[in-house]
Amino acid sequence: MKSSEQRSLSFALVLCGLTLLLCVLGLSAGSRGFEFDLGWSNPIVQDIRLPRTLGAWLAGALLGLAGALAQGLFRNPLADPYLLGSASGAALGVSLTLAIGAWGGAQLPVDIQWVGPWAWRLGLTGAAFVGAWGAVLLTLLLAHGVQHTLRLLLAGVVVGVVLGALTSLLSATQPQLLPAMQSFMLGNTGMVNGASCGLMATVLCVSWFIAWRFSPLLDGLSLGEDTAKSLGLKVVPLRMLLLAVMALCTATAVAQTGLIAFVGLVAPHLVRSRVSARFSWACLLSCLMGGVLLCLADILARSLAAPQELPVGVLTAVMGGAYLMWRLRSHSAHESVNA
Repeated sequence: MKSSEQRSLSFALVLCGLTLLLCVLGLSAGSRGFEFDLGWSNPIVQDIRLPRTLGAWLAGALLGLAGALAQGLFRNPLADPYLLGSASGAALGVSLTLAIGAWGGAQLPVDIQWVGPWAWRLGLTGAAFVGAWGAVLLTLLLAHGVQHTLRLLLAGVVVGVVLGALTSLLSATQPQLLPAMQSFMLGNTGMVNGASCGLMATVLCVSWFIAWRFSPLLDGLSLGEDTAKSLGLKVVPLRMLLLAVMALCTATAVAQTGLIAFVGLVAPHLVRSRVSARFSWACLLSCLMGGVLLCLADILARSLAAPQELPVGVLTAVMGGAYLMWRLRSHSAHESVNA
């Protein structure tokens, strides 16, 4: 086994150990702090804490995988689902679905809650996927492809701002949606249930398998698009497939937990700062790192100000922003020393 693969495997085992530790802490974190004396059969653990802890990890893993795919496809360490507009598109899709559901529940004699939890979650995820995929396509259209990285990122920012404004406008015109949308925009893992966990686990397994299967494309793109084509890789169709996977991962996570900032951007960065591996390993490690980050943020959100709960999206923004500022400062100091 090569040394890089050994380091990757060791790092993966460390992340798995952290995942188990955080799961134990997540099952013990409640409104009164940590309670380690509750049994596994306790309904609070089974019905509330277990789905929430698993859901937070799964959503973080999906965002970590989406971030790794975005940075690999566009050959830019700043690319993530939020900068490319897919998260804003997914949020708009969910907002439209909630608005249509609220309108139907108010005007029709049959309440929309008759649909089962799986059907409802699939509907939200489908709407989020359509919105996310549409946002990515619009970004690519405005940027005229992925050849110009700066233009691509600027187009993603513009699309994200416009779609975010449409979501805010929709919320303003539907006052009954404001409480739910506020929780959604700030990120909230408290809405996750067993159906959400099952859906996210299914999407994560399928998406990771596709990313692993076509990881040679990402390895080839890291050497340049012309090099990837010279290696016989079908760049255009495979890129569209992986873009769809990235949009699906983002849409699934956003539909279940709302907007969670920085996880998709920071998780691949943390992986690259520890190991240098092929994308088959990078995607797996980014999944594990994203799950660890969001699970940690969820535990902090529940315990820092207990019994009051903090928005998990705010904590991930603080944690991710602090890490990136530290990286920028370290990079600037390193450049000054070399100069």
